[in-house]
Amino acid sequence: MNWDQIEGKWKQAKGQAQQKWGKLTDDDLDVVDGKREQLVGKVQEKYGIAREEAEEQVSHFERSCSC
Repeated sequence: MNWDQIEGKWKQAKGQAQQKWGKLTDDDLDVVDGKREQLVGKVQEKYGIAREEAEEQVSHFERSCSC
């Protein structure tokens, strides 16, 4: 699935994102609002990981999202 599709179906994808990244709150995901760069930043911030690792995790999520 490409990111445009995920952004368009963010309400459904939000649940899957929260399952993958349990430290992200509903408020975090509301702020993200389907924006890929926002999600990368939140994952990086909440998990204390490098931007490259956060990018890799979001890319994996993008490929595996079934929303």
